[in-house]
Amino acid sequence: MTISATHQARRRRSRRSQGIVALAALVLLVGGYGLWRSHAAGLERAAAASQSAPAPKIPVTVATVQKNDFPLYLYGLGTVTPPNSVSISSRVTGVVTRVPVEEGQMVKQGDLLAEIDPRPYQAVLDQAKAKQAEDEATLKNAQVVLDRLSTLLKKTFETQQDVDNQQAVVNTTAATIEADKAAIEAAQLNLDFTSITAPLAGKTGFRTIDPGNIVQAGQSPGLFTVVQLQPIYVSFTEPQDDVSTINKVFAAGPVSIDTLGADMKTVLASGKLEAVQNQVDQASGTISLRATFANQDNALWPGLSVNTRIHIGTIAGAIMVPDEAVQHGPDGLFAYVVGDDGKVHRQTVKTGPSDGGATVITDGLSPGQRVVVGGQYRVVDGASVDATPAPGAGPVQDAAAQAKGAG
Repeated sequence: MTISATHQARRRRSRRSQGIVALAALVLLVGGYGLWRSHAAGLERAAAASQSAPAPKIPVTVATVQKNDFPLYLYGLGTVTPPNSVSISSRVTGVVTRVPVEEGQMVKQGDLLAEIDPRPYQAVLDQAKAKQAEDEATLKNAQVVLDRLSTLLKKTFETQQDVDNQQAVVNTTAATIEADKAAIEAAQLNLDFTSITAPLAGKTGFRTIDPGNIVQAGQSPGLFTVVQLQPIYVSFTEPQDDVSTINKVFAAGPVSIDTLGADMKTVLASGKLEAVQNQVDQASGTISLRATFANQDNALWPGLSVNTRIHIGTIAGAIMVPDEAVQHGPDGLFAYVVGDDGKVHRQTVKTGPSDGGATVITDGLSPGQRVVVGGQYRVVDGASVDATPAPGAGPVQDAAAQAKGAG
């Protein structure tokens, strides 16, 4: 009886425990369902809010498609060379007494550059002049004797032999005087050579001999060099494929040429094409050319390496965009055009020559359209953009200015 009661009590407790567990599970299920519904409702509200809010605009910079003249150029690499470069040497031997010019000084033709001690050469000149005076006196006396003998010969007091001998003395003395004159000219020339003057207008180099030193006639190296700076040459090369174009343009009239700095934009000087070499260098496949520049501001310096740009023509009324506007895609070249609605669309384009930061568009764009030149990597076809004009004048205007200047 006791065992049966105990077993029944255990069964009642087991049923109560199972009921409590079932009730707890039910409460958890109801609570989890409520949380899930609340979260789902929040997601639905967020999705609805996101669908109702407009997508943010993509910031880009734009430029306007322009129509203007586009210059055509051939580029090359050249070296500045002076038309004349003279090594100043002494033509006589002697002591350098003074050098009145500074190193690197601009001089004019005829300016005194150096002076050699003139006294030895002045003495030689004086001796030559004295010798001439002596011989002239001798000639005068010989002529008097000849005249006397000629008179006596008529009276048969002198022989013809004596007259002929005296005539020979007169002729010899006259020849000696001619030699004296030549010696005087040579002595005068050597004396003049003691003053070394500039043979041309130009700039002096570093001095190699100081005053007080003895120089020899024709000594090498010389005292210094003088190079001509105004005008000045630029020798440069172009590919052999451009020979026919260069010859055609050169034959039509003066051809303008610019020298450019390392940035290929800064114009150092402008000049004219002067000569085209008569044959192509087969080793390099290039043709050599030479241009002349006034070089009034000395922007070009002998030995300087420069970039050259020959103007060979102009495309009138070309449609141009900045280089950055042209993009490369799997189907070819294209540009992003910003419409009046603030959205971009992808426009296939065809291009012509490119120079000065601008590219000629032969098909696909019209003047006045706005094209994206910055921020393209974030843009997709049909996206809304916040367009800002590109700062500065831009390469398109620069190319137009170049065309105006070249014309």
